[in-house]
Amino acid sequence: MMSLYERLGGEAAVNVAVDKFYEKVLADERINHFFTDIDMKKQRQHQKDFMTYAFGGAQQWNGRPMRKAHEKLVTEMGLTDSHFDAVAENLVATLKELNIAQDLIDEVVQIVGSSAHRNDVLNR
Repeated sequence: MMSLYERLGGEAAVNVAVDKFYEKVLADERINHFFTDIDMKKQRQHQKDFMTYAFGGAQQWNGRPMRKAHEKLVTEMGLTDSHFDAVAENLVATLKELNIAQDLIDEVVQIVGSSAHRNDVLNR
């Protein structure tokens, strides 16, 4: 069976989706302050690598664990469920804008919106 990564369209699709996603995130006043001092070129590549892995396009993840990567956002900047939800909302809007089939969007949400992933990002 093809991986979700392949069914979404592989590298080209992930690249376009991540770029559009960050356009939305940076325009979203609920969450854009988390990215003020971030190297967005590096952040985009990091997100592309993560999504490639999370959706089955790579065998291993070489980035930092989610808890470690988001720890300061929680402890120093107050990252909460409402921020997590805003990010998820922007991701879904991006996928819809790219005409991704709803069943694939549902699979993406199951992975990145899972309670385990949410708890790791929010350090609880």
